[in-house]
Amino acid sequence: MAAALRVERLVLALNGRRYEAAADELDPSTTLLEFIRTRTPFRGPKLGCGEGGCGACVVLIAKYNPETDEVTEFSASSCLTLIYSLNFCSVITTEGLGNTRDGFHAIQKRMSGFHASQCGFCTPGMCMSIFSSLVGADNSKRPQPPNGFSKLKVSEAEKAFSGNLCRCTGYRPIVDACKSFASDVDLEDLGLNIFWKKGDKKPDVGKLPSYTFGGGICTFPDFLKSEIKTLQHHVNSTTSKGSQYHPTLQNYTLCSGIFTFLDFLKSSLKYQRYHLNDASNTVSKDGWYHPRSIKQYYELINSTLFSECSVKVVVGNTSAGVYKDYDLYNKYIDIGGIPELSSIVRKAEGIEIGAAITISRSIEILEKESNSMSSPNGSVVFRKLADHMSKVASPFVRNKASLGGNIILAQKNPFPSDIATILLGAGSTVCIQVVGERKHITLEEFLEQPPLDRTSLLLSIFIPHWILDSQTETSLVFQTYRAASRPLGNAISYVNSAFLGHVSFGESSGDHVLSNLHLAFGAYGSEHAIRARKVEKFLTGKLLTASTIHGAIQLLKETIVPMKGTSHPEYRISVAVGFLFSFLSVHVKGIADPGKTFSTTSDDSVDVIDVYDSPLSSHQETISGDEYKPIGEPMKKYGVELQASGEAVYVDDIPAPKNCLHGEFIYSTQPLAFVKNITFKSSLSSQKIITVVSAKDIPKEGQNIGSMSMFGDEPLFGDPVTEFAGQALGVVIAETQRYADMAAKQAVVEYDIGYLKPPILTMEQAVQNNSYFNVPTVFYPKQVGDVSMGMAEADHKILSTEVKLASQYYFYMETQTALAIPDEDNTIVVYSSSQYPELAQTVIAKCLGIPLGNVRVITRRVGGGFGGKGYRSFPVATAAALCAYKLRCPVQMYLNRNTDMIMVGSRHPMKAHYSVGFKSDGKITALHLDLLIDAGISEDLSPIIPSGVISALKKYNWGALSFDIKLCKTNNTSKSTMRAPGDTQGSLIAEAIIEHVASVLSLDANHVREMNFHTYDSLLLFYPASAGEESTYTLHSIFNRLALTSSYRHRADTVKQFNICNKWRKRGISCVPLIFNVSPRPAPGRVSVLEDGSIVVQVGGIEIGQGLWTKVQQMTAFALGQLWPEGCEGLLERVRVLQADTLNLIQSGVTGGSSTSESSCAATLQACKLLISRLNPIMNKLRLQSATVSWDNLISQASQENVNLSASVYWVPEQGSNSYLNYGAGISEVEIDLITGAITILRSDLVYDCGMSLNPAVDLGQVFLCFLFFVFSGTSRRAAYHYIKVSSLFFLLYYRSFIFYSFNICFKLSFSLMQRYTALLMFEKNIFILEIDHSNKGQ
Repeated sequence: MAAALRVERLVLALNGRRYEAAADELDPSTTLLEFIRTRTPFRGPKLGCGEGGCGACVVLIAKYNPETDEVTEFSASSCLTLIYSLNFCSVITTEGLGNTRDGFHAIQKRMSGFHASQCGFCTPGMCMSIFSSLVGADNSKRPQPPNGFSKLKVSEAEKAFSGNLCRCTGYRPIVDACKSFASDVDLEDLGLNIFWKKGDKKPDVGKLPSYTFGGGICTFPDFLKSEIKTLQHHVNSTTSKGSQYHPTLQNYTLCSGIFTFLDFLKSSLKYQRYHLNDASNTVSKDGWYHPRSIKQYYELINSTLFSECSVKVVVGNTSAGVYKDYDLYNKYIDIGGIPELSSIVRKAEGIEIGAAITISRSIEILEKESNSMSSPNGSVVFRKLADHMSKVASPFVRNKASLGGNIILAQKNPFPSDIATILLGAGSTVCIQVVGERKHITLEEFLEQPPLDRTSLLLSIFIPHWILDSQTETSLVFQTYRAASRPLGNAISYVNSAFLGHVSFGESSGDHVLSNLHLAFGAYGSEHAIRARKVEKFLTGKLLTASTIHGAIQLLKETIVPMKGTSHPEYRISVAVGFLFSFLSVHVKGIADPGKTFSTTSDDSVDVIDVYDSPLSSHQETISGDEYKPIGEPMKKYGVELQASGEAVYVDDIPAPKNCLHGEFIYSTQPLAFVKNITFKSSLSSQKIITVVSAKDIPKEGQNIGSMSMFGDEPLFGDPVTEFAGQALGVVIAETQRYADMAAKQAVVEYDIGYLKPPILTMEQAVQNNSYFNVPTVFYPKQVGDVSMGMAEADHKILSTEVKLASQYYFYMETQTALAIPDEDNTIVVYSSSQYPELAQTVIAKCLGIPLGNVRVITRRVGGGFGGKGYRSFPVATAAALCAYKLRCPVQMYLNRNTDMIMVGSRHPMKAHYSVGFKSDGKITALHLDLLIDAGISEDLSPIIPSGVISALKKYNWGALSFDIKLCKTNNTSKSTMRAPGDTQGSLIAEAIIEHVASVLSLDANHVREMNFHTYDSLLLFYPASAGEESTYTLHSIFNRLALTSSYRHRADTVKQFNICNKWRKRGISCVPLIFNVSPRPAPGRVSVLEDGSIVVQVGGIEIGQGLWTKVQQMTAFALGQLWPEGCEGLLERVRVLQADTLNLIQSGVTGGSSTSESSCAATLQACKLLISRLNPIMNKLRLQSATVSWDNLISQASQENVNLSASVYWVPEQGSNSYLNYGAGISEVEIDLITGAITILRSDLVYDCGMSLNPAVDLGQVFLCFLFFVFSGTSRRAAYHYIKVSSLFFLLYYRSFIFYSFNICFKLSFSLMQRYTALLMFEKNIFILEIDHSNKGQ
């Protein structure tokens, strides 16, 4: 009688502790991440995207084979890994590597010492990816490395975290931390760190935190091994006695402690067998089913257990990261344990790989086969396949994703699978089981079939060797291609292809002839990968000439037809054509190989280079001088080890209070309509809804307000009219965040446009409808000179040329989140991930209709902000507070990535038209700018954007400058401030104008730039309030120094020569200056000294990764150290910076504008001076008694004499220092692949005049991040709205941020941090060289 296995109990080890749960206690759809974060004390793995695409949730999973006594370790995304797939596995999170109590691991210490963490949200995942790479390398059969190193290679270290995203550091210090473990590393090439300095003797590995070979961590505890062996023995003995099922044992609830071995034997692991054909068994049980054979699988799905239920068949469940589950499943069938699906069969014709084998394992198999085979043809195919597969997804996804699952995904959905395409090109076949029949068909036939249902199983994939007849002179060629936003994986392709064929020589002409062709294309906007049969037929047997290629390309254009709605179809077709051309051209005489780059050397010879294979360059820095120690020291970031160990607490890490509920927004998909009704689909997810909170639940004393600024308010809910797609309509409340997320997807909103006008969705429509926001006169920038006169003086004019600038999503790693807890006496406490807690407090109080004193907003740290956690954080905090206030219980909201992208908003899109007049020598005489800015539905801070745009534009002397700026009100999400708001767009517009003028005059763009640099007099005219003293205007010297040290002239000539030599790749070089207007704001500060000498500091600024707490710590130690002539180094470790609390420290203001660290340190310094004035009399008295006075004695005596040891201040910048200019410049050399559009930055040189750096290590990281941030903004990342119109209604189909072009940072980054103190930091080929010159320290 048929039987199936249902997992009745889950057992696993987590960081060496034993955890157990009964099936009835644990939803089968629970992920490992949810299990860790809600049922254990560990919070290291973070939820960043929920798609396996960011790496914040990476853990190490270890499995034990009792037969071989071997442990296998691999990294995995815990957000996709289902908990029931880990029975008897061991899981290690970053807390398991090291922590505060047990000591930190070498990885965590080196991440700290190399300044490789800023906001810290991604750091735990980074540590686990590095640890996984070290363990994998050390377990290899490579030679033993020198003491202190692992077997890891530098080339592997650079790719160890290829799937991990970081939005703060710019990656360079993370690479250095990982490379420090590599056995072949040159330690002198590593970057700025706390372990050695430039002036030190040759760096020694002994100065680094010691590394224990193999990782130094037990990844699979002995107690779990023993239990597995015992269980195996018990199962074998029971089976031999003919028992059909195991005895029922007592239930145990989940325990966070460690179970003893005896406890385990009492509870054991149970697989309960159900007789599936038993008529009495009509009630199905939810849970996890694990069939052990194909027969059991079919008995299971054909049984009454699965007649009317929601069931999902899984192996690794990574498909959930691509195609989101829109409802809960109550039954899962794990087919990973079916032996036939995990077999590897080597045949004479090729190799057959089981469908359940992971992609990572498949790569290993193919690499091994390519190295061991005698046939060179098979080696080529297998090696190419393995190399291409290594660019699919990320290591921690490939470790769980099955080869067959990827192909099934491509067969059932229009999934742009690389694997399906390359296997199709390799002539693969598949074996499928359809009920009782087993079929062998080609992969092409398989992909063309109707989508498979669960009655069909993909068993295996067969890849042929392609062994040729040794008697012929035919050779095999096989190439694969992909165009994607990231070349090393973790990004789906825009186009992919694989080409295989036999090449022979024509008898008479000597030209190549192709036969047995397989030309596969995918991801171009098709339902699945295809073979270009017409092109294959056309090329077969023909001599390969230029005309033949031309004919093939024409046929291909007819074949590659993207589906309607595919983004950028022309680009995809062009790339597909380029791939085919690249493949064929190497076999045609007289056509240059597009895959090669030619470079001229000094002797005019031509070298072939490949920028993509070049390793990342090294860098060094030196910092000297300690006059203001610890200020100016590149000390490690405050609390960085806590970030690396996962112990740093973010809002979502706060343990959920008792009876805590969770909320998720229901948002509008309609830009302008009445909301008539909201219902929910009948589904499993809908059953999880506890209640829905909406506008009607706002207290009568309160207001429907979700955000506010000095310019106006924005409602929390669209009631009764939704004004933009993405506007909140209500909040679904459920027991868990996952339930709330799923339930919100079940909402069905009924709209009615009634008498409403059509929505305004574009800036052009806003102009047509005269839909604008007012920009107050005080915020409207001032024009300069007479443009009409300047135009009259011009020799040349460019009239009304357009520049369009797209939006940009914030993409902080931690999405918007808040936890609201009702308190006594009608008060509420809200923990918010916010850059502006003070105003969040005001919005919440207004919404609830209670006094400000009844609302307490606390922010400890923020997992990335970039402006998006300022005003756009208020709706989430307010909604959570409203829900908690109504339900009288704690409510937490943590937006999923998709909801965050839809609702939060982004950078302001703009459209500019400029008219410019200029002389023949490049001197510009006048500029007029017509500028449209899309502000979205509300003002937010949009009225300040025009001043930012014009401020950046004024970096050049335009002679005369006029503008007409319109702030457009549209039915889109409100746009808000985002890193350098307005300045980014203004600088881009300015450079577009300069380049245009240079192009018209056929002049070098740098000549035009320098012709239009400000004199000090013109600087005063354009920046009257912030120009400062003439000695501070350093842009000329910066620009000249940069051009000289970067060899700009020589490189510009080299670029011209390169472009002559290369047809398919082109290079460009550009040098850009920058002026940024800084306006420090008032800031509060409090410094308190406790009785034992501990120092606690409170400032208004929020730690968002910019190192504010670190700088405040340094400033505190420096200021209080003035009590001693030699300073007091011991004070640094005593300083603790406290979280922001709106009822503890008021008037904190917003953290933003690149001035909060400066203002907070100024407030701290002022408070410390106040303390010193109180402590000085005590110090003088004690010195009369003893020459040496310790800090502890001083504080003890002051306490006894009742001295006030807490100083609170409110620092206000002086009139002359409330606005000043920062200067910088950069040169970048880039290469563009004309076939794919891929952009590679070959080298960048940056110089930044920072005044006096409080911490060069922190500032270096910030500048590096800023550089990359705006590279992404200017070249690739943009936000896209997609609406569909149905019955006069515009529905938001989706809103995603995407990268269009492939982007690489390949070679060199040099950076000079110029301090007026003065420090010059330049770096050549990513070689940081920091030299501090004290000759001008009086400035």
